[in-house]
Parts: sequence; C-alpha cells; structure tokens
Amino acid sequence: HTLCEDVTQAREEFKNQFRLCEATLKDIGIYKRDYEAAIRFTEQFWDDKENKEFIFGLVKEFGKPLLIEMWSFRYAYFDPKFEFNIIDSLGKATALSTVQMDHENGERYKIKYICKDGTAKNPIILHNSPSGAIERVIYALLELAGMKVERDEIPAMPLWLAPTQIRIIPISEKYADKSKALMKEIASKDVRVDLDDTDNKLDKKIRNAETEWIPYIVVFGEKEANSGMLAVRQRGVKAQKEMKLNELLDVILNEVSGMPKAKATIPSLLSKRASFL
Repeated sequence: HTLCEDVTQAREEFKNQFRLCEATLKDIGIYKRDYEAAIRFTEQFWDDKENKEFIFGLVKEFGKPLLIEMWSFRYAYFDPKFEFNIIDSLGKATALSTVQMDHENGERYKIKYICKDGTAKNPIILHNSPSGAIERVIYALLELAGMKVERDEIPAMPLWLAPTQIRIIPISEKYADKSKALMKEIASKDVRVDLDDTDNKLDKKIRNAETEWIPYIVVFGEKEANSGMLAVRQRGVKAQKEMKLNELLDVILNEVSGMPKAKATIPSLLSKRASFL
C-alpha cells in the first residue's frame, strides 16, 4: 500500500508500480508475451486531460494491445485500476499483478497526513500486488508449461523454482561413492541436487529425469571420474555439454541470483524416497 499526496503523485507512483509488476513477473519466469493487460477507469477520470495522457502513456509503455474498460460511474473505491491477466488453456483470464488507485479508504479509515502548509488531509492510496497470490503464480507457470506441451515444445519450470536443479546419474554402482561426494559438494553451494541410485538401467534413469523436468542432468562414469569434466544435459538443449563443476555451478547460481532459496525437503537419494506403484 502506498500513500500519495494527490492524484499527480498517485499517477507517477502508479506508473512506477506498473513497471514493478512487469519486472516481478519477468523475474518469476512469466514474460510479457505470456499475459495480457487491462486498464479500467471511469468517464470522469478519462475526461481530465492529464489523466488521458497518463492512460495513453501506459498503453504505449506496455507495447502491445490491451483491454480498456470505461465505466459511467465509479462503482467501487478505485479509479483507475489495471491488472495483468494470463489466458489459460481453456481461454479463461486470471489476474496476476494489479494496482488500484483508491480515492475513498483514506477518508473512511481516517488516515491523514500533514501537508507542507500544516493542514491534515486524507491520502490517495495505491493497492499493489506485484505478482498475485503464490497459488496463482504456480497456476500460471503450470498453465504456460502445459501450453508448451500442446505446441510440441519442451516444458520446464523456472530454475529457481525447480524442486531438483541437478540430478546426478552414475552409470554403475562402481561410481556411487564418487557421485555421492559430487552431490555433497554441489549441495554445499545451496543448489538442490539429488542422485539416482536406483537399480534402473541408465536409459531409464535419464528418461525418468526428463519426465520430472529436471533442469540439469549429470551422467557420471569413468571419464568424468578421471578427467574432472562433467557430462551435462540441459533441459531443452539437444547437445550434451562437457563442463567443469565450477562452470556448471556458476551458470546455475547466476541464473537464480536474487531469487528465493530453500533446501529440498525429500531425501537426496532416490532409493530412499517413497515409491508409488
């Protein structure tokens, strides 16, 4: 919530929060191509020249067509408001980010500030949700991934949100101990990593990791143990890469920099996890 002195200040802060919402969704992994915008206001708001220029400025800044809804009267406390909406696979719009310019609740709840001239006034209040509720964000990310599947593209969650960021797959039991040591070293850098120590064949382990949308798969065998280079498969990239561990960690840590971090809450060894048959 932002308390503003007057409509002029409220318009400027509204524009700043419009940009904040765009930046927040981009950080999460939801881009402008993924959502539509709507701006809603009254005829009275539109009739003011400065307000009209303000609306045109938002439209120009958004850079693609958006919905304008104009009311004959203000039916709620806000005027204007905008929201960013994802259109899901069923064609239903769901709001994520929003900002509302509130003209009523400052007075209703007796919120006051002291002006430069010493008088007390009620502020205009901006109500801003930069991303929408976490449930809506997860819903949006899953819907976008589902629509990728429909387009025969490879779906993925943003790296910072992936439950497992790296999966290590030893080619045989012979390399289990070195694979576990590698997993421990990776985990010490706050990267979520697990190890497939099940009895499945190598091809099935790789398929399982792909089915689970694991962002990075490291296949570990004699060559990797002797050379210090890792065979890395990145989700969505056809060619396998050879990378040093520090190179792989740099790529991951740079991509998730500034994003929330949490440790995995399930066993790092797949053989220790619950199995559903």
